[in-house]
Amino acid sequence: MSIQSQTMHSEGFVAPGFEPLREAFDRNFAQCGEVGASCAVYVDGELKADLWGGLADVVTGQRWRADTVGLAYSVTKGATAVLCCLLADRGELDLDAPVARYWPAFASHGKGGVSVRMILAHQAGLPVLDGRFTRAEILAYGVAARALAEQEPLWAPGTEFGYHALTYGWLLDEVVRRATGRTIQRLFSSEIAGPLGLDFFIGLPDGMEHRVAALVDDPLSGRPAASPDPSLAERIPDPELRRAIGGDRRASGDPSSLLTRAMTVNGVLRTPDADEWNTPSVRRASLPAANGITNARSVARLYASCVGELDGLRLLGEDMVTAATAERSAGRDRVTGLDARFGSGFMLPTAGLPMLSGSSFGHEGVGGALGFADRDARVGFGYVQNLLKTEMTGGPDPRVAGLLAALRDALGG
Repeated sequence: MSIQSQTMHSEGFVAPGFEPLREAFDRNFAQCGEVGASCAVYVDGELKADLWGGLADVVTGQRWRADTVGLAYSVTKGATAVLCCLLADRGELDLDAPVARYWPAFASHGKGGVSVRMILAHQAGLPVLDGRFTRAEILAYGVAARALAEQEPLWAPGTEFGYHALTYGWLLDEVVRRATGRTIQRLFSSEIAGPLGLDFFIGLPDGMEHRVAALVDDPLSGRPAASPDPSLAERIPDPELRRAIGGDRRASGDPSSLLTRAMTVNGVLRTPDADEWNTPSVRRASLPAANGITNARSVARLYASCVGELDGLRLLGEDMVTAATAERSAGRDRVTGLDARFGSGFMLPTAGLPMLSGSSFGHEGVGGALGFADRDARVGFGYVQNLLKTEMTGGPDPRVAGLLAALRDALGG
């Protein structure tokens, strides 16, 4: 039986009125080739939907269970942003301070004016690592951060923005460590995941491998990692933009394109790629931009606690949420070539990532995962899957689009 043809009946529950969400979740398996996934929604601090189903491992046939977790790629960036905002709310980190206040060596090569918030908004001019590194060096703690401190930015910081696919995490981790004495991995576990009861790990702990869903490359894609949909490139007349997203047939897979360099660390870490990111060494590394391992319930719970009280706990105050979701970067992303909007670490709604409404904020992960909060609807949403849909189409993943349409239906909007 092929991955695409499996029969699936979802498990979990939906509250009355949220039946359309279960129907959309089930349709993803029947019509979109879904392999294994979870989806959850909180409204006003109450869990309204908690769904899971399919296969966690297509090789062994292991089912996706209530406690299954999966690698959610850049959904991790949103979690890291929540932590940075929490530290700022507590007065332990100044997001508008120069990075060099905490990390003096970072000021080299004209980076003295780079603020912490510029990193969060992808404005620091450091989306790629210069030089060559081994895989072991990339996964080792601190190596990339030291290299970035010595690096010259690609553009004048604060004047442009471009997606810092992996460097976002290394830069923020070093700032947080120097400001607090603890790493993002440790702080997220003790200050957020622990108090909220989340299954959300930035660096997989020992003894957890049996719970992790194995990523699956999309058999319908067959394109190289970090390579966008060629049909999109053919519709773009600007050759510079085609090259920026790696979509020009002459540049597709070009190791010199900014997108490929940013996503793969100059070809060392294949991204997105199931075999690469299923390895224990990648799962256990501290990559606060990219290797969060979690499930939809935990992602939804994280975001719900940003816009309301959850079991007596609220992570971020209203003023902090307002500041964190103020638009900092907008327009054509210099690295991806796509239109994007960023607040302080959070993606903001666009035509390609509508989320729920204009008051939504969160982060997607390459391959399909998504987490966000909506301030007006007081919603926390999470979706985590193991089938990697890798085409960069400039539009929402059809699996996510169906879930969000159903959520709007359930909310009466």
